Amino acid sequence: KKGERTKKAPLPFTTSTLQQEASKALNFATGKTMQIAQQLYEGVDIKGRGTIGLITYLRTDSTRISDTAETQVREFIDKTYGAENITKEVNTGKSNKKIQDAHEAIRPTDVNITPAEVKEQLSRDLFRLYQLIWKRFVASRMASAVYETTSVKVAADKYIFNASTSKLNFQGFMQVYTDSDSEKVTTDNVIAKLTKESELSLVEFNENQHFTQPPAHFTEAVLVKALEEQGIGRPSTYAPTITTIISRRYVSKEQKNLYVTELGEVVNNIMKQAFPSIVDVN
Repeated sequence: KKGERTKKAPLPFTTSTLQQEASKALNFATGKTMQIAQQLYEGVDIKGRGTIGLITYLRTDSTRISDTAETQVREFIDKTYGAENITKEVNTGKSNKKIQDAHEAIRPTDVNITPAEVKEQLSRDLFRLYQLIWKRFVASRMASAVYETTSVKVAADKYIFNASTSKLNFQGFMQVYTDSDSEKVTTDNVIAKLTKESELSLVEFNENQHFTQPPAHFTEAVLVKALEEQGIGRPSTYAPTITTIISRRYVSKEQKNLYVTELGEVVNNIMKQAFPSIVDVN
């Protein structure tokens, strides 16, 4: 069975998604991400242009962008990638009642200042974060990517085995941006070439049993996502909250994982006994 599947362009960054993506893609701690974003926001000295604030306000929970920026980015895509790559519909995301929507999404102040243009004038970290924000913003106004999918059911005695593969037919936004969670598309040519008449012979049979893994430890990125989903804190407090619990040694960070320390356990238990109504997630 041949089919088609589309993958929508991502939304521009909010504080929480920027922290998550910078953690996964650039390996930045949330505090570091905010520090670098603050520098990009306050302004960087660009040759021939003076000091320019490269990004909009970095503490926001909205994915909205201004009409001026909308027009500008569409013109840029048209000029750089061609009109067929401009999205017809804009992905506005799920509306969340908790969103204050006071600021726009995090985006470059001028989309025409490309990362390549300012690379020489930025430190490595500033450049990498600016590039991430710039690419995500441009991609958010580009057309969906289109995959051609092939799924196969193989009849073998009284059993049925499934196999599937997909091939990227139209890149769309993926010319500019693929996030760290993007699936790696493997085109399995063998499957794509099968027809209804194909006869298959058994070469070998691998018996693999899979067990469901318990949830992994929090990383800073996953913790930020959980804080946002459960409505704990605001965009401006995610990074300081995490920095505080680490600096007070309630939590220790090893590689990327966050582990609760003995001190953390003790404090948490005292809090639960003394202030059950405050330390209740709901």
